[in-house]
Amino acid sequence: MGANDKLKRLRVILKKMDGALLAFSGGVDSSFLLKVAAAVFRDRFLAVSWVSQAIPRSELEQARALAKKFNVRHLLIKGRPPKEFWENAPRRCYYCKKALFGRLKKLARNQELSYVLDGSNADDAKDFRPGTRALEELGIRSPLKEAGLTKAEVRKLSRKMGLKTWQKPAMACLASRITYGENITAQKLSRINKAEEFIRSLGFDQVRVRLHGQLARIEVGPEKIVWAVKKRKMISARLKSMGFACVSIDLDGYRRGSLNEGLAWIKKR
Repeated sequence: MGANDKLKRLRVILKKMDGALLAFSGGVDSSFLLKVAAAVFRDRFLAVSWVSQAIPRSELEQARALAKKFNVRHLLIKGRPPKEFWENAPRRCYYCKKALFGRLKKLARNQELSYVLDGSNADDAKDFRPGTRALEELGIRSPLKEAGLTKAEVRKLSRKMGLKTWQKPAMACLASRITYGENITAQKLSRINKAEEFIRSLGFDQVRVRLHGQLARIEVGPEKIVWAVKKRKMISARLKSMGFACVSIDLDGYRRGSLNEGLAWIKKR
């Protein structure tokens, strides 16, 4: 089945709902779902973004601008993640999603909206995503996944629809940069965010600064590793001034969820 057929299936899935609340990050997937769902639900639709130290402020501003562009009601909600988030066990995301989407379900009920949606796509089942279990337990719907849409197809359709997010680099919670078992702090999240913003300012679009104790392991797109090496002195000096003791460049380049590579012993779902 091609991308256009899956888009038709997505619309059918949404039309069977009488309204919904969307957990809206402003990323590629949720932005695409926002546009499609807004046309289906019209005034029976609400987008909600989570204000957290683990989410760059720039992402929230982009989400706000996009919701305004499509005339979608948009709320920002604040809340401190649960203690399991800060402890940073491998299933950290499960507890965080459970808390966040539990709040969204209550908000949806207050707004008389029957469904809560998230932007997971068909590719997300390939990675270690403990948060998926929380969504299943709470009855959260993932229409892109249900329609069988992959990340590549979402990008293709987004481009066709004129969404600027079609080529937006993948973004994830800043906590995903910190090695499992190492406590997460607001200071660490802020330092990682500033480091990534600096490296992006040098012309790197896809960037991750993974934290291993005092070591910053930098991932950039494989095609830009040589460029990163050429900029190594500048990057190292700036990151050390931010408090990193050692700075390295990962020769394998960026790949999604690289900190999960050592978790083969955990049942993936």
